[in-house]
Amino acid sequence: MSTPFPAASHLALSWQCIGNAHDGDNYVAELQIRNLSHLPLPGSGWALYFNTCRKINPESVSTGIRIDHENGDLWRWSPTAEFGVLAPGETKLIRYKGPFWLISDTDAPLGFYMVYDAGTDSERIAAIGDPDIAPFVSDAQRNRNRLDRVPPHTPQLAYERNIGLTLLPDEQVGKITPSPLQASYTGGHFTLGKDTLIVHEAALAPEAALLRASIAEVTGLQLQRAAFCPSGCLAIALRIAPVAVGGDVIADEAYELEIAASGVRISGASAAGVFNGIQSLRQLLPVAAFINPRPVLAVPCGHIVDAPRFGYRGMMLDVGRHFSSKRTVLRLLDCMALYKLNRFHFHLSDDEGWRLEIPSLPELVGAASQRGHDHPDHLPPSFGSGPQADGSAGTGHYTRQDFIDILRYATERHIEVIPEFTTPGHARAAIQAMKQRHARLLKAGREHEALEYLLSDPDDASCYESVQLWHDNVICIGQESYYRFIETVVVDVKAMYAEAGARLTTVQAGADEVPAGTWTHSPTCKAFMAEKGLPDIDALRVYALARYRDILKKHALGFAGWEEMALRKSSGTQRHQINPDFIDAGLRPYVWNTTWGGGQEDLAYRLANAGYETVLCNVNPLYFDLAYAKDPAEPGYYWGGFIETRDTFEFCPLDIFATASTTHLGHPLDAEDLAGKTRLSEAGRKNILGMQGHLWAENICNRERLEYLALPRLIALAERAWARDPGWTCIADAAARQAKMGSDWNEFANRLGQRELPRLDGLSGGYGYRIPPPGAKIANGVLSANVSAPGLAIRFSTDGSAPDFKSTLYTGEVRVSGPVKLAAFSSTQRKSATVCLAAEGTTRR
Repeated sequence: MSTPFPAASHLALSWQCIGNAHDGDNYVAELQIRNLSHLPLPGSGWALYFNTCRKINPESVSTGIRIDHENGDLWRWSPTAEFGVLAPGETKLIRYKGPFWLISDTDAPLGFYMVYDAGTDSERIAAIGDPDIAPFVSDAQRNRNRLDRVPPHTPQLAYERNIGLTLLPDEQVGKITPSPLQASYTGGHFTLGKDTLIVHEAALAPEAALLRASIAEVTGLQLQRAAFCPSGCLAIALRIAPVAVGGDVIADEAYELEIAASGVRISGASAAGVFNGIQSLRQLLPVAAFINPRPVLAVPCGHIVDAPRFGYRGMMLDVGRHFSSKRTVLRLLDCMALYKLNRFHFHLSDDEGWRLEIPSLPELVGAASQRGHDHPDHLPPSFGSGPQADGSAGTGHYTRQDFIDILRYATERHIEVIPEFTTPGHARAAIQAMKQRHARLLKAGREHEALEYLLSDPDDASCYESVQLWHDNVICIGQESYYRFIETVVVDVKAMYAEAGARLTTVQAGADEVPAGTWTHSPTCKAFMAEKGLPDIDALRVYALARYRDILKKHALGFAGWEEMALRKSSGTQRHQINPDFIDAGLRPYVWNTTWGGGQEDLAYRLANAGYETVLCNVNPLYFDLAYAKDPAEPGYYWGGFIETRDTFEFCPLDIFATASTTHLGHPLDAEDLAGKTRLSEAGRKNILGMQGHLWAENICNRERLEYLALPRLIALAERAWARDPGWTCIADAAARQAKMGSDWNEFANRLGQRELPRLDGLSGGYGYRIPPPGAKIANGVLSANVSAPGLAIRFSTDGSAPDFKSTLYTGEVRVSGPVKLAAFSSTQRKSATVCLAAEGTTRR
């Protein structure tokens, strides 16, 4: 008979960071386990599993507990002889230490579950879930170390940062985002009605259909499409025609939008240009039309001529770490289209999951798309995904038809989908899937077939640890089966694009973050290197990249990857130099590791000057999975800094140094060091293809979190990628430059608060964008408040309750007594985080 154990649901967990900067650069944390069962928790026969991205020093764990690192971010605690028994009602504290820091809820361990009687017929797995997290209140808890100078986010700090913002009248707020090249409004309106026609040539039928559908969604009107406009009818006419634009813009996406009381004409240099003009027309509809049923649809008369600054305007979504449903992806594509983003970088595989059905290799979406402890072939739980595969955000994949649907949807919106299948690192899911294929076929006596796609060397004794703490996540590149695997995936994916009628021009190969020590003790790699005459591991890596490139070239596809693909390590040093081998091979590097103060801030410029056509992916301010602010309650990592929407807005793609001021730890940038950084040459400027925002999904466990992290930062990305250079870098005087940036930000912030965020409240059922919490202060008994998106309502309470949509509306300075709670509200009464304010201090909940 098995030992009776407490139900996992009767084990209450709470966790807290005790402090950082302990004994050097280490944290101290504590987990509390309270037994609320009538049964004791014995001193053996169980193990407590959980996920944490922070390493734990095994020797630091409290007496009575042993810690084991399973793999990745999965850890196991089990009792030792000193544990004793946790009786009903008793509590046990487990204290431990580890390198670096814990300053936010995102750093807390997640996804706890118990395994009782492991390895026996009585084995049971039971989820506990996430612990209660104690507030981070002291400096030792809220600062990374003694060098951390980034001030914690407070209402007072937010108030000071918003102090230059004012609520602008409607006529001073831009009507279209991103800002067009030329826009003038002449007075009067064009009014859409049920008899308005959409007139278009046959080649623009897809664009006309989307215009009709978007108007119907907002208004309920089902406008008729026609090949010509009968006399006396009002029409929106679409046509492909030359558009006269000048300057440094992408003319083939240009459009001209002419609006008169008698009709609307959208001319585009291409179908994509017409589509862009349609998005501007959508934005000229009354904002109220997206929220209130059946409004009067009056569009202001005017003339707009527009074209983008950069041809590459992208968003990346990682679905490997957590899966996003097809519907969530389509919503993101809709939002991208509205703001004229035109590249969707789809990160479809990683260590924690392979997400696309490849018909030739069905194992890839078998166990390799499922995470859980409940089956031996599943990938392990990661990022708190829990022990059960079913219903987990770590489980899921797109069928072949799902992917074709996504491709068609994107293509209709003139968005190119760039698939990424990352190799040779970040590839554990694929490795495990092919191991399972190997075992299945070997068992059936089909040895030759079993080896056909194997991605690992069973005799490899190499020791390494990836950034995400994996020890077996790198493909063996010293065997032909790897290259066969790549080509098989490419062929199947090309077939999906062809069926969808979508354009496949480029495959993103990844190739980043391969840890030191990989392949060094692989007999297979050593034999392969000897056969190919490769002198060292770095030569093997470059050879593998060249083979990948050749496979893509064979299929008429472009070659792209993260910055590491364009770099080589100099012999005997840790310094990476630009690799000239792939400049003429068409490699497109995506440059990301540019943390301020990290030493590689100018890497994208170095690569562009060397001849590489480069996409800017600078972690700050383009990694939208990072937290908005240094606030423990803000979700997201912060290794590259904290990224407010304003930081993205103020990014200067062709002169990143002009608006930079501090390192990721909040120290002033060294002027002498900055002066020595590489600037773009004239040739280098032409090699900057554009820029891309990123949604890495370690912390994106649902649609709500995705949209919270993406928006409104995605809108600021679109502004910088499309709109003309704002001219800040041409202003030599620092004070004058800051004044111009402040004025431009005030206008854009008003656009967000008065137009874009209210529109998103109604679009596609409403987007869950982050509502910025208000800034506030109390001085001499007077409450002052503001918000970073003027136009959002601020409401407050003084009775201790959290403010809701019925609470007092803040309209100006008001005298108060005692503590105050405030929140900002959207047009649909969604609210921001509540901020608490008192004369003697602040907290945020």
